[in-house]
Amino acid sequence: MTKLYLIRHGIAADRADYSNDEDRPLTEKGKQKTEQVAKCLHKKGVKFDLILTSPLVRAKATAEILSQEGLGKKIAEFAPLAPAGDIENWVNWWSKWEYNKDDSSLALVGHQPDLGNWSELFVWGRTEEKLIVKKAGVIGIRILDKDKPIGNCELFLLTSPKWLL
Repeated sequence: MTKLYLIRHGIAADRADYSNDEDRPLTEKGKQKTEQVAKCLHKKGVKFDLILTSPLVRAKATAEILSQEGLGKKIAEFAPLAPAGDIENWVNWWSKWEYNKDDSSLALVGHQPDLGNWSELFVWGRTEEKLIVKKAGVIGIRILDKDKPIGNCELFLLTSPKWLL
């Protein structure tokens, strides 16, 4: 079964300090906490065949930290991971992904509420807006049917950085 990790970006700079939300970087605390989470995941043996990231600065920085801590070497920007992205675009991409096999592992670095909603769609086939991914938090999902992932997954991890650290 493929493992899918949905990871929210780390703590970012205040919105009020940036005219464009897309440009907000991680704060020093956000970088440190994200590094700690990445080290914890690495110690637990987590590795990614690919890290897909939202094109926003804070998400790309989070993906870089995951890579630097040894979780995966390949990073690619994926526009549907930006806020309000469409999961159907991911499903279409997924069906063609070269590593779409039983033992693959993929990270999606993005934003709340999208990651929580996507997780609900993967597991239950609908959204209730009940799953919350904290900053630098992780949701782990096993894809049970690689030909039809929506509604055919099981949740195996839902954790905040505070619990991991």
